[in-house]
Amino acid sequence: MGMDSPQSPTARAGAVPHRWTRVEEPGSEAVIDAYETVIAGGGPAGLTGAYELSKNGGSCTVLEADPRLVGGISRTDEYKGYRFDIGGHRFFSKSQEVNDLWREILGDQFIKRPRLSRIFYDRKFFHYPLKPVDALWKLGLMRSARILLSYIMAQLRPIRPEKSFEDWVVNRFGRVLFETFFKSYTEKVWGMPTSTISADWAAQRIKGLSLVHAVFGALTSGLGSRKGEVIKTLIEEFHYPRLGPGQMWETARDRIRELGGAVHMDRRVVRIDHDGSAVTAVVAKDVVGRSYRYTGRHFLSTLPIRELIRAMNPAAPDEVRSASESLGYRDFLSVVLIVDRAETFPDTWIYVHEPNVKVGRIQNFKNWSPHLVPDPSKSSLGLEYFCFEGDDLWTMSDDDLLALGRREIDAMGLVAAKDVIDGCVVRMPKAYPVYDDVYQQHLAVIRDWLSKLENLELAGRNGMHKYNNQDHSMMTALLAARNILGHGSYDTWKVNTDAEYHEDGPSDDVQTPGVGRAVPRRVQSA
Repeated sequence: MGMDSPQSPTARAGAVPHRWTRVEEPGSEAVIDAYETVIAGGGPAGLTGAYELSKNGGSCTVLEADPRLVGGISRTDEYKGYRFDIGGHRFFSKSQEVNDLWREILGDQFIKRPRLSRIFYDRKFFHYPLKPVDALWKLGLMRSARILLSYIMAQLRPIRPEKSFEDWVVNRFGRVLFETFFKSYTEKVWGMPTSTISADWAAQRIKGLSLVHAVFGALTSGLGSRKGEVIKTLIEEFHYPRLGPGQMWETARDRIRELGGAVHMDRRVVRIDHDGSAVTAVVAKDVVGRSYRYTGRHFLSTLPIRELIRAMNPAAPDEVRSASESLGYRDFLSVVLIVDRAETFPDTWIYVHEPNVKVGRIQNFKNWSPHLVPDPSKSSLGLEYFCFEGDDLWTMSDDDLLALGRREIDAMGLVAAKDVIDGCVVRMPKAYPVYDDVYQQHLAVIRDWLSKLENLELAGRNGMHKYNNQDHSMMTALLAARNILGHGSYDTWKVNTDAEYHEDGPSDDVQTPGVGRAVPRRVQSA
C-alpha cells in the first residue's frame, strides 16, 4: 500500500530538506531523516521549541498524534462552528519574554477580556477568591452563626497532629466552612478524599490564612496593600486569542512551516531507539498502523514521562520502568452544551461547589470571546468533569454524558434543560500530573537514567511531570531549544511557576514554594 509524503519543509537558505523513502511492504517503516531535531508532541511546549529552533535556522519536525489539531490541552476544538477550549486558558504571564512571544506569533489577534469567576453553591454566587464577609452574608444568619461557632471550636481544640488538607483547613476556618467551600470541589478535582491529601499542599495553596485574617483583610481591602504586585489568580482582565487558544498554536504551526520546519500530524510516537548514551531514532504510527522512522541529532520530548519510558528501545531498567508506572494522572472531559439563549450568566467560568452534582467547573465560552459562538442568539457552555481514564464517567457514552450535563445544569438552576439544543463531548487524558507522597523519589530515578541520553531534552507539563501553566511549559521549551542550538546550557527544571528561570534555584524539589505549582500530595504513611 502506498503512502502519502508528509508536508515538506518550505525551502529556506541553510535549511536541510528531509529525505523521504517510500516503502510498499506491509509492516515496514518509512524512513524520514535529515532533521536536526525531532520533537515529540505538538502542544505549547513542542511548538514553542520548534518555533525557537526554526527562526534560528535549526532544522526540526514536530510529531503530533492528533490527526487534526495542535495545541494539546491548549487546543481549541470545534463543533458545528462553535469553538471551545479544553479548559480555559488565560494569556497572562509574569514573564515578559513569554508575553512578547505570544505577541510575536499572534500579533493583533488578541482581544482583552474582563475576568469574572465565582463559586456556585446553594444556588448562590460567591466571590472567588472567597471573601468571608460576602460569604457569611449570603449564607444567612443561622449558617453564619454555625460557621463562627465552628471556627471558635477549632481554635480552642485544634486537630493535632495536623496531617491532612482537611486538618489544615479545619484548624484555620472551622469544620462548617471547610465542608461548605473546600471539601466538595477539592475532591471532585483530584479524585481523593481531603483526609488523604497532605497538609503541606494546603499550606502552599491557601497561604496560611485564617478566618480572622481573611475577614480583616476583606474589611480593610485597599488599605496598605502592596503596590505593584500582580497576582495571576486575581487579575481582573486578560488577553485572549480571538478564536481561542488553539488559534495561537495553529498560527505557530503555520509559522514553523514557513520558517522551514515541519509539523507532521497523525504521528503517535510508539518507539524511541537509543544506544544507552543517546537517542538514535523515533518511530511513530498513524491511525491505520503505518510506521515512520525519524532520525536526527537532537530529540525533545513533551510526552507524558510514563509514555516516554514505555517507548524506550531497548527497554529502560526495571527500576526506571517501575518508577514511571507509579506516576499518576488526573483526566478530564468536557460536555459542551449549545444553549438557545443569547446570554446565560455573566461569568467567564464558575467553580461548582454543589456536592449533589458531578460537574466541577463550567466555562461560558461566549464570555471568553464572542467570536467562539457563530450565532449571537445562542450560547455555548463547557461542563467540566474531572475523572480517571477508564472510570464510570470516562467510559459513559456521549449521549449519556450530554443527558447528564442537561440534568445537572437544569438542577443548578443555571439553564433549563429544554434550552439545550445540541452538544458534544471531548475527552482529554492525562490533563493533570498527580503528586503523591513518593512521586519525587520516582521522578529522581527516571531523571537520573534519562540524563545518560545526552541528546534528549524534556519540556512541558507532562514532559516533566510538573503541574504548571502554559507559560511555564513554553519557557522550559524555549530553554531546551537554546540548549540544542548551543545558545546556552540551561537546567529546564529551574523554571518556576511564573515562567522565570533562576540559575541559583533548586532543580530537584518541585514542591519548594516558588519552584512548582502546588499540587496535592497524599498524607505520608507512618
